[in-house]
Amino acid sequence: MDYRHYEYLEVTREGPVLVVSFNRPESLNAMNGEFHTEMSRLFPDIAQDRETGAVVMTGRGKAFSAGGDIKWFTEMTSEQLDRLFAEARRIIIDLLEVEQPIISAINGFATGLGATIALFSDIIIASEKARIGDPHVQVGVVAGDGGAVIWPWLIGAARAKEFLMTGDLVDAREAERIGLVNRVVAHDELMPTAMALAKRLAEGPAQAIRGTKMSVNQILRDTANLVLDTSLALEKQCFHTEDHREAINAFMEKRRPVFTGR
Repeated sequence: MDYRHYEYLEVTREGPVLVVSFNRPESLNAMNGEFHTEMSRLFPDIAQDRETGAVVMTGRGKAFSAGGDIKWFTEMTSEQLDRLFAEARRIIIDLLEVEQPIISAINGFATGLGATIALFSDIIIASEKARIGDPHVQVGVVAGDGGAVIWPWLIGAARAKEFLMTGDLVDAREAERIGLVNRVVAHDELMPTAMALAKRLAEGPAQAIRGTKMSVNQILRDTANLVLDTSLALEKQCFHTEDHREAINAFMEKRRPVFTGR
C-alpha cells in the first residue's frame, strides 16, 4: 500500500507496524478540510494493507490532534459542511472496520475529533503530558462526531455527560484513573511502549487477535449505528445557530463568548 499521497498524515513502517503521525504541528495537528478528507480515506487504505499487522497513531510536535481547525469553520461553505458530516461518519465507521489492532499514542493535547479518534482505537497509551477532552460545546455545537458514542462506553454515562457538556479537559493520570485510557507512561517512553505492544500484536496469531477485536467492536458498531446519525444531525444543526457564530467570533477576537441560547 502506497501512502505517499497523504499530505497531513506522515505514514512510515517499521516491519509489520504502520506508524501514522498527524502532521500539522504548527496548528497542534488541528484538521482543516484537506486533513479531514485524508482522515476519511485513511482507514479503508489500512484495512486493505496486507503488509500491516498493527498500527500506531500519534501526532507530530506537542499535540496528538486539537480536532477541527476553528479557522476552517469560519471559511466553510454549505457544500463543504455537507461533506464534513459525510466524512465524519465515515471516519468513525471505517475506523471500527479495520481488522488490524490500532494503538493510539497520545503525546499531548487530544481534543474534539482528535480525542474521538484516539479513544476509538483499540488500545490507548498516554504520555504523562497528555490532556484529553471534547470541547465541542465550547464552540456552540453538539459533541456529535463520535464523542457521544465513545465517552459513555469508556467511562459511563454520568461521567461522560459531565465532560461532554462542560468541554473540560482531563489530564493523563485522571484519564487513567477513570478508564479513559489504558495506561500512562513517561513522555520519552510513549513511542517505545506503543511500538513494542504493536509489534507483539502484529507478530501474534492474526486470525485470533483480529477476530477478538472485531467481536468486541461489534458492540461499538451497533452503538455507533444507533447514536451517530442523530448526534451528527444535531451537531450540524448547531452550525447555523447564533451561539456557534458567537463562539467562533469570540475565539477569533480572543475574548469570552456571550451565549444567548439561540
